Amino acid sequence: MMFIVRRLVLTIPILLLVSIMTFSLIHMIPGDPARVILGEEATPEAYAALRTELGLDQPIVVQYFSWLGKVVTGDLGISITDRVPVADLIMQRLPATVELTIGTFLVAILIAFPAGILAAVRRGTWIDYTSTFTALGGMSIPSFWLAMMMIIFFAVENQWLPSSGYVPFSENPTQNLMAMILPCLATGLRESAVLMRMLRSSLLDVVSMDFIRTAKAKGLNEARTILGHALRNAMVPVVTTSGLMIAGLLGGLVITESIFSIPGFGRLIVESVFKRDYVTVQGAILVSAVLVVLVNLIVDILYAVIDPRIKAGKGAGE
Repeated sequence: MMFIVRRLVLTIPILLLVSIMTFSLIHMIPGDPARVILGEEATPEAYAALRTELGLDQPIVVQYFSWLGKVVTGDLGISITDRVPVADLIMQRLPATVELTIGTFLVAILIAFPAGILAAVRRGTWIDYTSTFTALGGMSIPSFWLAMMMIIFFAVENQWLPSSGYVPFSENPTQNLMAMILPCLATGLRESAVLMRMLRSSLLDVVSMDFIRTAKAKGLNEARTILGHALRNAMVPVVTTSGLMIAGLLGGLVITESIFSIPGFGRLIVESVFKRDYVTVQGAILVSAVLVVLVNLIVDILYAVIDPRIKAGKGAGE
């Protein structure tokens, strides 16, 4: 419990640093938001009034603490272009991205674990070569190209699945699941290749250790040795890769969301950048950074569950 409390306390300065970086980076972008909103034809009086309304006439430090004070209460500001709370915009878009991230990760682990374990156990056989070749191919193929090919085959040629048309799960679960199959497969296949390679490599290191030979000498069969002893010890680098993967997916699915017309979080950021809605960009990036910090926190906790030596402050390899 103390390990979890210590990790939670450590996230506070990290989140504070993230907020400073997010606020600073947005305000370093050239261009005055008030001028962008009103255009070059605006009168000086209208320009000055809007700057006052947005708080841009205050010193940058005052602006930051004013913004931070609102953020801790859940107020991320009002969208400059849509004139609605940024928190509402994010909450409208985030569920689709979270659903796509979960679906992608499920596809990845359902493929990566059987393939990675078989490739490690049958090292040097046709199973290992086939799995490794497929993984390298999956890592080399761009997700957008794979998505386009899937749309042509599954949606256009055979009409088995819809090519787009996202429907929230709460409105129509069947249509939602049908619409999410292709996006999850398009991104999940590539991510499964990354996980499979990591799991195979980690398992090969573990199966050569003395405790595995001891387990086999005691008469344990191969399946119990791998699943009961080797797999857990091989999970630390896999969990690390999984955490980085999930963190990347939460903010990096904009291409997949664009191809399949999913109104997700990534598209919101890109659309806001093009509209120069810096309030929405600022809030969305902050939320994205917080999600990454939370994912890393969960990964750290999983480390302690998998390997108690980490909880005690020792390295996994010690």
